[in-house]
Amino acid sequence: RTGAVAGIVTPVLLLAGIQADYPELVMIALAGVAAFALAAIWMLLRPQISAVREIRPQRVSEGSPARAVLTVKNTGTRRSPPLVVTESVAEQRVTVPLPSLAAGADHETTYPLPTGRRGRYSIPALTVGHSDPLRLLRTGSPCSSGSVLYVHPRIHHVSPVPLGGPRDMEGPTSSRSPQGGIAFHSLRDYQPGDDWRLIDWKSTARTGSLVVRHNVIPDEPRHLVVLDTSAGPYAGQAFEEAVRVAASLCSAASHAGFPIDLRVTGGGSQSSELGALDLLSEVAATAADPGLSTVAELLTDVLAGSDGTVLVVITGQAVS
Repeated sequence: RTGAVAGIVTPVLLLAGIQADYPELVMIALAGVAAFALAAIWMLLRPQISAVREIRPQRVSEGSPARAVLTVKNTGTRRSPPLVVTESVAEQRVTVPLPSLAAGADHETTYPLPTGRRGRYSIPALTVGHSDPLRLLRTGSPCSSGSVLYVHPRIHHVSPVPLGGPRDMEGPTSSRSPQGGIAFHSLRDYQPGDDWRLIDWKSTARTGSLVVRHNVIPDEPRHLVVLDTSAGPYAGQAFEEAVRVAASLCSAASHAGFPIDLRVTGGGSQSSELGALDLLSEVAATAADPGLSTVAELLTDVLAGSDGTVLVVITGQAVS
């Protein structure tokens, strides 16, 4: 800003001094020209800087603190001037001043990142620049690499949706069941890496090849959460609250040990808590979204491949 103001005032003073035959104004204008000339020479001495930026943590909830850790090193042979690092995060500009560094010296600094609104924020490569002592000119160049910050929806602590009865730890199994449990599903041929304690010696003796017990985690009712992302049912902050409800139910079911499946009517699905929160961080309500008219399509594959599903549909006010 200083350079912009000086760049406007200097020619105005020069023209006014010449027109009014006022040598004092001309001298002030020439001093401004000299200052710009010295600033341009100073800017030619561009420092050689390397920078590494790390986002900690990369995933946070709304309002939770997140920070960037910046490590800058002077790779040149002379002392670098004071530097300025500029960031653009969530449509906000963050400016970080850096001290002068001796040749080969490094400096680490941290600065907070805005996390007031949920979203998936692609942070471009940071710009490291320097300016002259009078701050008339400034130059900068991209340094480091881009980063991504996920701001997840705020989660309310709730209980998972009831299943209508106690959980069956000896429930049914299938070939799709995750391995590692204690429920016996079938026998199969031994594979390198299998636990020798699972070898079924009777079957091995009968077949002449190693056979192991295939133990799995019993199939459990899946929590299916469907979020309406059409714009019609929502007004004000209602959609943000709906997103938080969806995030809270997915988190509660996952922490209780149940499989989850998040679907949004605008397209997209996730079957893990982290994936669901990442998806919910960037969903938006749009007028082109078909809304709940697509629920039947969303449910077909889930209901066909599961013995039990807990369904939750989240939407706003009904639209006539």
